[in-house]
Amino acid sequence: MKSLSSYLHSGQLDLARKLFDKIPNPDLRALTLLLSAYSKHGRPKQSIALYRKLCKEKNLQPDRYVILSVAKACSLSLDTFEAKELHSDAIRFKLASDLLVGNAFIDMYGKCRLIEEAISVFDEISGKDVISWTSLILAHANCKQSGEALQVFREMLISGMKPNSVTLCTVLPVCSAMKAINLGKEIHGFALRNRFEEDVWVSSGLINMYAKSLNLRLARSVFDGLLERDTVSWNTMLSSYFSIGNSEEALELFGKMKSVEDQMNCASWNCMVSGFAQNGRVREAVEMFAQMQHSGFRANEITIASVLPACSNMENIRGGREIHGYTYRHCFIKDKMILTALVLLYAKCGDLMKSRLVFDQMIHKDVIAWNAMIFASSMHGCGEDAICLYHQMIKSGMKPNSMTFMGVLSGCSHSLFVEEGRSIFSAMSRDFGIQPDAEHYSCMVDVLCRAGHLQGAYEFIQGMPMEPKASAWGAMLAACRLYKNVELGKISADRLFEIEPENPGNYVLFSNILMNAKLFDEASKIRKLMRDRGVKKVPGRSWIQIKNKVYTFVKDDDKMLFRDEIFGFLEKIGKKMKLEGYKPDIDFVLQDVKGEEMEEALCSHSERLAVAFGAMNLNGESVIRVFKNLRICGDCHNAIKFMSKILGVGVTVRDNLRFHHFRDGSCSCHDRW
Repeated sequence: MKSLSSYLHSGQLDLARKLFDKIPNPDLRALTLLLSAYSKHGRPKQSIALYRKLCKEKNLQPDRYVILSVAKACSLSLDTFEAKELHSDAIRFKLASDLLVGNAFIDMYGKCRLIEEAISVFDEISGKDVISWTSLILAHANCKQSGEALQVFREMLISGMKPNSVTLCTVLPVCSAMKAINLGKEIHGFALRNRFEEDVWVSSGLINMYAKSLNLRLARSVFDGLLERDTVSWNTMLSSYFSIGNSEEALELFGKMKSVEDQMNCASWNCMVSGFAQNGRVREAVEMFAQMQHSGFRANEITIASVLPACSNMENIRGGREIHGYTYRHCFIKDKMILTALVLLYAKCGDLMKSRLVFDQMIHKDVIAWNAMIFASSMHGCGEDAICLYHQMIKSGMKPNSMTFMGVLSGCSHSLFVEEGRSIFSAMSRDFGIQPDAEHYSCMVDVLCRAGHLQGAYEFIQGMPMEPKASAWGAMLAACRLYKNVELGKISADRLFEIEPENPGNYVLFSNILMNAKLFDEASKIRKLMRDRGVKKVPGRSWIQIKNKVYTFVKDDDKMLFRDEIFGFLEKIGKKMKLEGYKPDIDFVLQDVKGEEMEEALCSHSERLAVAFGAMNLNGESVIRVFKNLRICGDCHNAIKFMSKILGVGVTVRDNLRFHHFRDGSCSCHDRW
């Protein structure tokens, strides 16, 4: 027995099992120790399997402690079948009436989401104690039955049973979920009267409850009133500030936390990294990740899963690669959440090949991973790959969801796969029982529009079973620019001016359609309408990362860094481009200028400036990656094709619609975007 305990204490479960199997008639105490050890070390299924083996082979007659150990294993493994079988065993061996066993079964059924069984066990307990009531409240909470959980709490109070600190910690999150602020305040009063406010878990629950009810004043009051604050209370307060978007207060509190000895842990840093990332402050999230490492804390799976989306949103492929290396060195590479984040990182940063490589290395793919790769292929214009992935997903047994169809229909639109798009759109409801929403209909409009089926797209919009969204009319308006259809462009613009009157892109796009059609007076009226409504045009902005620094370019920026060098480079390469056959398309000059000034105006577009700067700073790189906030200019699109051919490198430009991969004088979009 002493050797068995020694093995279990040191975590050597396999050696402990070998020793246990050699015992001719092991006692129940030894069995209980081994069963509990399996669950403690994350192997609950082995605990259940051993119990079943002994029941079958040695006619085991368990005591209450064996039953309690196996109940814990069933809770951890969420094994509903074994949970019910164990309950039957307890009844057969006359252990079901035991209070400890009954309480354990309520908890077990609650964890397994079998609420009716949990209620049945509760009702059969004759001498219910505070644990019985608390377990049933938690069971309802686990089953997302917040209203019923609060009702059980009220019945508990009516019965005269006094809640303990665990009860309060259980019911406070339910108050948060139900926004039951008044009941939460009553519990706060109860906690104060019974000196529970000194319990850090109760205080943390109160802080969280007030924060989720958007009452940070009371949350901070509870926090400031704590005589002793531990890491849990600090982290809860930090999360509370981030939950309402108050990043500055969180940062200030974090600074105070740093000055308190032994209060900070990995979860504290994770809270800061994820908090900044979720509030759109991605640069601060990445900086916080760097500070965490410099402070000697080791990032875990949660840290990595939080910082990778921040790198994606910054298009920081260099930082993403470093974090990818970190995941390999620290054996996180099997984590599905991290791998999916890496798939999106590489895709959003313009490296679709690396994105696919990470995806193909995933052994177990869930629907989120499949969707990520489908969206990645679509945004890079690889519609055929998106469709192929969609069919592979179905063949693997994975059922597509609403987001899957958004992704694959987007791929169909970028690659002009009209019939495939129609077939997949029909399959949504017919084969998978998913009713298309307004966004799916908008995707189908885009499929038709990009392929030039403008009249068919207009009729499709008119036949929609719901009010068309701006995205549907926006797809139509963009196609009218490409296919020079002024009539449908006017219809689309008029609807967009009603739906989203403050969106400057619609005015600019329709004005450009009219300008290209030489309808200068009407174009002037649209620009006047834009001015009268106080709508300002968003300036085109492009950026590129060189080493660890991001350089941003806007048109007509007199303070632009390296201005003379960049325009000198463009002038030099411009001469080579003309020898190769490049002719400036002055239709994209929307200013009142003439002659050479037109060419100069085109050269000052932000995407061309960024590509030029990237070419001047290649440093052995084979691809120039540029990002733009608006649609790429048609003349710049043509010019970059010539630049890629002359420079002999790939150029990737991501505009607000998709990725364009330029190489050897051509673009992956085949001049359709």
